[in-house]
Amino acid sequence: MGAVLLALLVGFHRLVPNAGPRLGSLIEAFLPWFGLGVPLLLLAALLAKSRIAAAVTVLPVLAWAVVCGGKLVPGSDSPRDLTVVQHNLSDVNSDRTGTARALLDAGADLIGVEELLPAVTEEYDAVLRDVYPHHATHGTVGLWSRFPIIESQLVGIRPSTVDDPFWNRGMRAVVETPIGQIAVYVAHLPSMRLGQGGFASERRDESAILLGKRLAAEPIDRVILIGDLNSTLEDRALKPVKDVVSTTGRGFAFSWPARLPVARIDQVMARSLTVTRVWTLDRTGSDHLPIAARLRY
Repeated sequence: MGAVLLALLVGFHRLVPNAGPRLGSLIEAFLPWFGLGVPLLLLAALLAKSRIAAAVTVLPVLAWAVVCGGKLVPGSDSPRDLTVVQHNLSDVNSDRTGTARALLDAGADLIGVEELLPAVTEEYDAVLRDVYPHHATHGTVGLWSRFPIIESQLVGIRPSTVDDPFWNRGMRAVVETPIGQIAVYVAHLPSMRLGQGGFASERRDESAILLGKRLAAEPIDRVILIGDLNSTLEDRALKPVKDVVSTTGRGFAFSWPARLPVARIDQVMARSLTVTRVWTLDRTGSDHLPIAARLRY
């Protein structure tokens, strides 16, 4: 019975209600880890000497393979690819120079960051500017680029319940690349909180809707979204964004928390470009790991 229930939970997680404590989003945030239930069920079946129970464990294995197994298929690189790095720098990061050097060493074409405080922006730029001479920031998000940034602007994704006028976590830039103009968005959605009442994600969900609407209205065909979205790709709350941009990148690339990553809430997504591979970079002074992605055009 346990194997059947686990298979149903993994395979039909979209049917779990999300009202009230947001149980559906909570399950989807950690969905890949439900595969660990299989060896536990198999061990229980072996201890009980039940061949039927052991055989039934194939059901959650198949469900997990369908839902999550694609991440294990190796991606391939091409000279035509762009490389993009995403990193939540952490506003309490004391190793700003070391963090900037780690981002520089990734050899990306574009670097999107969040929790970039205006007072320390120059410290990051001092390390990055020789390789990334084009730079734009709005609020606490920023973009460094090898290619010219021909315009940039603030993108409003502030939830209605946030009354801080300095809460600005979204930006759009138009980057002139060798393949033409690309609209690059950098966004930082509100964080989630897990408490006695369940998953508190209302602000995050509202911000995702606002971001999705802005992406849908983007007139440039090629779009890249870089951001700390505080959502895994499986989380249904990200649907307004996933309806416009997507990722098929191979690899789990768990990015948070940096000490023991259990989920990837940092994302690189695109429209009219294909994310082929996603991976994590070495730990910095942040509580997030940086991630890198290859995008094919």
